[in-house]
Amino acid sequence: MHITRTRPASAQGPAEHFTGTVWLDEIASPAAPSRLRMFSVHFAPGAHTAWHRHPHGQVLHVTEGKGLVQRDGGPVEPIRAGDTVWIEPGERHWHGAAPRTFMTHLAVVEAGDDGTTAVWEERVADTAYPSA
Repeated sequence: MHITRTRPASAQGPAEHFTGTVWLDEIASPAAPSRLRMFSVHFAPGAHTAWHRHPHGQVLHVTEGKGLVQRDGGPVEPIRAGDTVWIEPGERHWHGAAPRTFMTHLAVVEAGDDGTTAVWEERVADTAYPSA
């Protein structure tokens, strides 16, 4: 057993992966052989990810606010505090805050054999997000 009492400082989400202001707090990144990674992700109103995929899928659990999530080819789905979303391995998707509210979610992923937790793609089109 290992208890972590200190955390790395909050980090701003990289502009190439996020639209708007997003902050990441690393919660868990245990040493090998574990591949678990867990973050608390804080989205300002309208902020969202670019399209991306996860090698072993992703669990999102919304802890506050309201947001949106979409898988490629599917409808934009509203999510709110208390909702949990399972994203299939390799499923292309994006997620973030609703246009006029903050949203925080826990994000849990398992790294691939090469240590990759996400494969990032293009940004969500500006015309697509507001229509959501």
